[in-house]
This record gives sequence, structure tokens and C-alpha cells, in this order.
Amino acid sequence: MAPRDSGDWIEDMNKRFTKRKYCPFTADPQLAEGITYKNPELLRRFLGDNGKIIPRRLSGVNSFYQRRLSAEIKRARHLAILPYTTEGSLFVRRQRR
Repeated sequence: MAPRDSGDWIEDMNKRFTKRKYCPFTADPQLAEGITYKNPELLRRFLGDNGKIIPRRLSGVNSFYQRRLSAEIKRARHLAILPYTTEGSLFVRRQRR
């Protein structure tokens, strides 16, 4: 096999990258003030279909706000404002066979 040209891998990398994610809380400081367990609509945006917390690399939230989100989601789960899981509840989107 012939060795690759040094510039080929850069072109391959550029094809794979998508639009850069941004932190919605850094962009809008008023939204950051709403990170509380009393705001389940905001917290649900950062939960997956199965009830898991969406990681930083997928959501684009910076580490400071991700830690706050995680703590508030766990607090809301403990107070039964948010479900721990959607399995077996009315929120299931697809049926299991």
C-alpha cells in the first residue's frame, strides 16, 4: 500500500466535522438563571428519550453548566418532578415486542 500524502488526512477530517456546538447558557445568561429543579421544561431538553442525561459532547453545554444541570436534574428526580426512566411509563415513544 502506498503511503498517504500528508495533506490527505486534513481533507478527510474537514469532511467529517459538522457545525460547532455552542452553549445555550453562555449565549443567553437569563436562560442560565432558570437552571433549577423547579423548571422541568428546561431540564427535559437535556434528557434523552430514555430519561438519561445527555452528555456534554452531544448537547454542547460547557462544563460549568453541565455540572449544574446534572445536579438539578438529579434533585428534580429525587422530588419526583422528573422521571428516572421512561421505561414502563406513558412517555414511551416506541412499543417493545
